[in-house]
Amino acid sequence: MSTQIDVDMYKNDRVIRRYSEGFKLKILAELSTGKYSKNQLSSIYGLRSSTINGWIKKYDRKDLMNTRIMVENQDEISRLKALQKEIEQLKKLLLKKDLELLVNDSYLEVIAEKYGYKDVAELKKNLNIKPL
Repeated sequence: MSTQIDVDMYKNDRVIRRYSEGFKLKILAELSTGKYSKNQLSSIYGLRSSTINGWIKKYDRKDLMNTRIMVENQDEISRLKALQKEIEQLKKLLLKKDLELLVNDSYLEVIAEKYGYKDVAELKKNLNIKPL
């Protein structure tokens, strides 16, 4: 019977850990460098992610919290897809314009060399072509 009492006494005993301010700030500093994630720091130091989240809130380091974008309805999903499509189209258009500019500059270099100009800038000046 006394054995049962001893077991019950230790059943609810938990280790309560207290961390110094310096330790907490060290963990937040390591997290802010981006070298380690919360999960990695948790496993390295034997902490829970919720403990680190508590420290982030305590020291008002919202920049270290995970940010998530919640898409809640079909209209928002459609809007995001449309915006992604538009971004891709703009990237292609920008690439096309850059290539056209490169080709035009190449043509001007050939013309400048052929007609004896010392460089493209002199040719543009004589032809009244404004630089971009």
